[in-house]
Amino acid sequence: MYPYTLPHTIINKFGEKLTFRAIEMEDGVKKMIVENEVDPGHGPVMHVHFKQDESLTVNKGRMGYQIDGHKEKFAGEGETVLFKRGEMHRFWNAGDVLLKCSGWVKPANTLDYYLTGIYNSMDKAGKKQGDPFDTAFLVTRYKTEYDVAVIPGFVKKVIMPVTVFVGKLLRKYDHFKDAPEPV
Repeated sequence: MYPYTLPHTIINKFGEKLTFRAIEMEDGVKKMIVENEVDPGHGPVMHVHFKQDESLTVNKGRMGYQIDGHKEKFAGEGETVLFKRGEMHRFWNAGDVLLKCSGWVKPANTLDYYLTGIYNSMDKAGKKQGDPFDTAFLVTRYKTEYDVAVIPGFVKKVIMPVTVFVGKLLRKYDHFKDAPEPV
């Protein structure tokens, strides 16, 4: 049930584990402290946080990362990468051992709820695209906060809202009854 008790760990079947450790106040703004573990060759797709900055420090392994429109780069142990709000980006485990990072996302907003829902959707469907109804709900509801590049614009603007409408008629969203309002 939301809000989650911290620490809160989510794991998907595609090589990603994310722990929301704590929320700290910084300059009057909630900052989510996170840790992640990513299997070699895995990581989130190109995505954006419209209203949040994200910082990751490599604790073990080698992280590949890319900001949309720029060349791939790499960070080793002890190095920190900052993704500024509004920058479409991705990162992945570019090494042969488990990638372990620590970092933060500021402000915290709905990140824990959104990503918990996305991971659950992926596991429910057994594929990275997730369950069509759950994914449509999350992507549509939180479109002012997050986006992913792999979903075509037409699908996000037309197909997903229709899917959400049908999902509501079929009562597919009872498990989202505690969904926080988008920021």
